[in-house]
Amino acid sequence: MALEPLLIARPATGGDTPGALDCALLPALANRHGLIAGATGTGKTVTLQRLVEQVSRIGVPTLLADVKGDLSGLAAAGQEKAAFSERRELLGLEPSTFAPCPVEFWDVLGEQGHPLRATISELGPILLTRLLNLNDTQAGVLTIAFRIADDQGLLLLDLKDLQELLRHLSENAREYQSTYGNISAASVGAIQRTLLALEQQSADRFFGEPSLNVMDLLQTDAAGHGVVNLLAADQLVQAPKLYATAMLWLLSQLYEQLPEVGDAEKPKLLVIFDEAHLLFVGAPPVLLEKVEQVVRLIRSKGVGLYFCTQNPLDLPPKVLGQLSNRVQHALRAFTPQEQKAVRAAATTFRPNPPLDVEAAIGELAVGEALVSFLDDKGAPTPVERALVVPPESRVGPLAAEERQALRLASPLHDHYREAQDRESAYELLRQRAADAAAAAEAAKREAKAAKQAEALAKQEASEQQRLERAEQRAQEREAARAAATAAREKERLLLSLAGEAGNLFAGRTGRSIARGLMGGILGRR
Repeated sequence: MALEPLLIARPATGGDTPGALDCALLPALANRHGLIAGATGTGKTVTLQRLVEQVSRIGVPTLLADVKGDLSGLAAAGQEKAAFSERRELLGLEPSTFAPCPVEFWDVLGEQGHPLRATISELGPILLTRLLNLNDTQAGVLTIAFRIADDQGLLLLDLKDLQELLRHLSENAREYQSTYGNISAASVGAIQRTLLALEQQSADRFFGEPSLNVMDLLQTDAAGHGVVNLLAADQLVQAPKLYATAMLWLLSQLYEQLPEVGDAEKPKLLVIFDEAHLLFVGAPPVLLEKVEQVVRLIRSKGVGLYFCTQNPLDLPPKVLGQLSNRVQHALRAFTPQEQKAVRAAATTFRPNPPLDVEAAIGELAVGEALVSFLDDKGAPTPVERALVVPPESRVGPLAAEERQALRLASPLHDHYREAQDRESAYELLRQRAADAAAAAEAAKREAKAAKQAEALAKQEASEQQRLERAEQRAQEREAARAAATAAREKERLLLSLAGEAGNLFAGRTGRSIARGLMGGILGRR
């Protein structure tokens, strides 16, 4: 059996049949995406709150960015207010049964909810390029870095992993150049400086583990009501690129991980982008093309996307053309450009002959809107001027203590509370650098030892040669001294013999014989 339509707004004068002109969203067509637009202070927040309450009651969880910080009241029952009582009476509605919605609080900064984290690898080079505002050359270097990390099995989990990888690429650019292309040191330096600036803005808290499991966004409570996943964005929106990156990453994760469901009786999840224009400001064409593709195709995964912005023209035409369920609050037109925007907004509705849509857009009161939802045949209903039904949860933020109590009581609190830092690119590259440094130091020591050994060997050889020469000279001197001594001894002996012979052979004859003998002995001729 089909679910009952979800009453969002009702004209103040409903004609002869009460409720005949109700502006009600059909659950089966809620995944056909939607738009909630209007100037500041015209009632968009209350409309969002009513929409979220209604889909939660039928078991559809939502993901909603709380940009102004006043949607946390969804977690508490509302209270009767005179203005709301009058409106319900005017619309012919029964008195409200105030009730809260089940809410999970999330926060990229980890201060007002469970830390919402993503790894660098999950984010990928395209979204990271947009976040860092890189030019084409720098984006190319970043893409190379991701490719090298994939090829070498380096996990990129947080900013320090990416910073260490960039340092490694800068020091080893020549090694990778032939395979991956030129890695400019200037581009690497620019990316590193941008990462430092991002870290100073506390954006590093977004990167790390445990990263969000998107299935945790698809919960219902014990009563079967869809859980409202409220992303605190009042501080996050001060860094618009980080806000846009976080939301687009969530969208891409949902698209990649959820299975196809086709046409179902109700969506699996509604995602509401507040300040939606921030998603597209400065986005490169490749990212815009990706978002437009996801908007077209994610409907089949049971996900409805609702964009909340001040002016419909803030959205790209291809995205705007996919938004079938529309609520337009007042637009103020004081300049020619603003008047042109009003005319453009008026043309996006299916005409309703009794209603001058262009004039009505500028006349709408707070809480009043032009509404057109899809009918049961999938066609837009004629636009109606209607008052939004007051919500049943608290209008306004929770007290800090109430919010903290709900956060601590959540079953998800313990899982996401503490950041994890397992071994990843930072540790592996540091270890690789340390090993290389140790090897280089060992090689240096070995080279020094070899040089010292060579010098010592040369010194020892030189000393050996010196000793050998000294010994040779000593031997030569000793031989010379021995020869001289032998010669003197021989001469002394001969002289002694000669003297004795002279005495023996006296006279001339004896001396002649003696001389002959001496000559013969001495070898004279």
